Amino acid sequence: MIGRIPRLWQIFRVFHRYGLREFFGGTPRPNALPRGVRLRLALQELGPVFIKFGQALSTRPDILPPDVATELAQLQDRVAPFEGAEARGIVERALGKPIGEIFAEFDETPLAAASVAQVHTARLKPTSSDDPGFEVVVKVLRPDVKQRVQKDVMLLRALAEFAERWHPQGKRLQPRAVVAEYEKVIFDELDLMREGANCSQLRRNWLGSELIYHPIVFWDYTRSDVLVMERIHGVSLRELDTLRAMNVNFQVLAERGVEIFFKQVFRDNFFHADMHPGNIFVDVSDVKRPSYLAVDFGIVGALTPTDLRYLAENFLAFFNRDYRRVAELHVESGWIPKGTRAEDFESAIRTVCEPIFGKPIKDISFGFFLLRLFEIARRFNYQVQPQLVLLQKTLLTVEGLGRQLYPDLDLWKTAKPIMEQWMWNRINPAATFARLRSHGPQIAEALPELAQNALALLSRAGSAPNQGVDAAAIDALRSELRASNRHTLLGIAGASAIVSAVLLLALTGGASVRFNILSGGLAVVALWCWRKAFRQ
Repeated sequence: MIGRIPRLWQIFRVFHRYGLREFFGGTPRPNALPRGVRLRLALQELGPVFIKFGQALSTRPDILPPDVATELAQLQDRVAPFEGAEARGIVERALGKPIGEIFAEFDETPLAAASVAQVHTARLKPTSSDDPGFEVVVKVLRPDVKQRVQKDVMLLRALAEFAERWHPQGKRLQPRAVVAEYEKVIFDELDLMREGANCSQLRRNWLGSELIYHPIVFWDYTRSDVLVMERIHGVSLRELDTLRAMNVNFQVLAERGVEIFFKQVFRDNFFHADMHPGNIFVDVSDVKRPSYLAVDFGIVGALTPTDLRYLAENFLAFFNRDYRRVAELHVESGWIPKGTRAEDFESAIRTVCEPIFGKPIKDISFGFFLLRLFEIARRFNYQVQPQLVLLQKTLLTVEGLGRQLYPDLDLWKTAKPIMEQWMWNRINPAATFARLRSHGPQIAEALPELAQNALALLSRAGSAPNQGVDAAAIDALRSELRASNRHTLLGIAGASAIVSAVLLLALTGGASVRFNILSGGLAVVALWCWRKAFRQ
């Protein structure tokens, strides 16, 4: 601990100079800069780890005031590059060979430098006389970055514990949980093998797509502190004037960006969670139908099937103005405490949503909607969902970027068909039968044991009602059994309806209009039964 005193003293001086006692209940300085600006400047001065932490905080509009979250979102890595000769040495030690044996060219002047790594351009050695050598980029971790990050993360933990104990709203803001989330993200970024794997997965998911391209990873030359991948050539999204001068179709570009995000989430359940303009380039070979080129895959996200369903249903219910369903979903999922009256939450959500729907749907901002929803949810002790934080951050980034490219972007026009298709893929007969085939053996194997345990539990409850039997568990079990019976009956009814429809068509040969209508009605009944039976 003694060795950390100089760093603690430095942190204290920076916080004092920028008047950050205000965040701990102190009095604001007169004529001072806005508190969000002062916090951003302090974090920038403290260095890369604190800059990254500020970026992580900016993704938490559920626990930060909007003015502070907005200001922290502007944080950028402002880190000077380290010596190119040192980068060369790191690569040679990692790969166990001199640079000249691997690369025909290696530029010691970095192409880009960030908090934890920097990037150099290079060219692989030719494999034949007519091979010029593959253009690549070499990403190299900063020297001793893991040790420095570890030290600063330990300090952040101590500061978070102090804040949670002494800040007036420490319990609600959960600074220790925020630091824990940040710690996972930054240590994932320190493993370049993980980043390479993320890139490979995204490339496999989108190979052959006209919407986006992901580079090739050269695994023979990739280690935990060195990543070698194909160099891509495009125009950065930061260069909007250049793209305008080339007459790039910004509407197509914006709509494709939204389509990519929602397909990554709902089709692949694997999304690039750091899609800021510095990580996205544009392929301008066809300016009327431009596509994207992605880089930097240190942060990705994925959700559980249950979270995906709740998320899709929340979006669909929101845009259908089904506030009751939004409230029910929050209660069912446990996002708000058990026992909350759905009617009360429904009324609060209506208060948030109705003013929004007074506008054309293309003008509805997901960002504004989420911020208002968080304000309402706080009143109901909304439980922060860490698995959704990256998704929320990425959605806000995609929306902001899309509207910057094309102010009339209708996010819902692009997103709704994708989510509806995802829902249909879950409830159509083929998907239903596939789930039955997949889970049928496990269900059949578990049923006898489930029934035996249920009978034993109910028997104990009946014979010893005062001996601490968990009534809630019994009620849950009864509900589960009732639901299982209902699903079984609905599944059988759906199967019967579809079989009857097929038989009618086969017997009449499709010649009878009356029987064709009846068959169609039976098919609709079957789909309704299956949707209710296998809704998860």
